[in-house]
Amino acid sequence: MARVLLHMCCGPCAIVPVRRLQEEGHEVTGFFWNPNIHPLREYLRRREAVLDVARELGISVICKDNEYDPKLWFRAVSFREENRCFHCYALRLERAMSIARRGRFDAMTTSILYSRKQRHEMVRQLGEDMAGGGSVRFWYRDFREGWQEGIETSKNWGVYRQQYCGCLYSEGERYASELREVSGCAARSHGQEDGEDRG
Repeated sequence: MARVLLHMCCGPCAIVPVRRLQEEGHEVTGFFWNPNIHPLREYLRRREAVLDVARELGISVICKDNEYDPKLWFRAVSFREENRCFHCYALRLERAMSIARRGRFDAMTTSILYSRKQRHEMVRQLGEDMAGGGSVRFWYRDFREGWQEGIETSKNWGVYRQQYCGCLYSEGERYASELREVSGCAARSHGQEDGEDRG
């Protein structure tokens, strides 16, 4: 049995990783630190979902709310927007590895590896590079095989299911189709300028 620190990006994505690690006989502790999540209310909803999942699965979670600092994340990705995922992964994995070393865990992994939408090889390479030959190993696991299980379980438990990855950019990409056409907004603005009541 190993003591494993699991970086938790959100509640739904953590269900299968925790279950699989527990099935292997490991002692799992969650770690929630995600300065990429915007806005703050979204961060708080995801944090609560993580705690809901932790209660259901019987694990403890380290939450670093006092370190929630979006400015740190924006500095990491500024002028690197096209490659922002790399810098976002690096920032969070590095903090998780630091906590794992300080807490004398045997290994560290992340629930990011549950998602079919994330870049697994990039996460794997970053994690292994950070672990080096040190005392804390990075465990790569392909948790995607439990994709449907995670979805169904989170729905059954009533766990908050987010609609975008977390950052401002991913939110924009997710909801881009809902933007009104510029001409429609311009027409309303023009009418209001002319004194028309369009209420």
